[in-house]
Amino acid sequence: MLAATLLLGGCATGGGSSALVGSFAETSRVSRKAASGPVGNGLIAAYQGARLAAGDRRLALEAEYQALEYTQAGEPVSWTGTDGGVKGQVIAYQPYRVGSQDCRQYQHVLQDGGSPQTFLGAACRNEDGSWSPLT
Repeated sequence: MLAATLLLGGCATGGGSSALVGSFAETSRVSRKAASGPVGNGLIAAYQGARLAAGDRRLALEAEYQALEYTQAGEPVSWTGTDGGVKGQVIAYQPYRVGSQDCRQYQHVLQDGGSPQTFLGAACRNEDGSWSPLT
């Protein structure tokens, strides 16, 4: 319950761009421009495996944006890396409203040949259409 309160509190304060404490090491922002080039670091910033190629990172971020912005709750958005060695799936959950912002919890499961790694987070939509992970 305390964790949920902290998550919602981060959204209500303006949706800063800090990643979740303890799980996400870098700040990030997933924006409308995801289809046109590299954008922020999203949940993929927490990935500790082999370094992702820029193209694979872009595909992962595009999947995060697609899931947050356009999908129904529980509908997966899958992606496969440029060389097929890494792939992932993003699932956004039921949207909820905090103040004037729309927010969603979501997960990103990344498979790079070893055991899948699951990253969990929440983000709120900003007025400019970008999504900011909660702190």
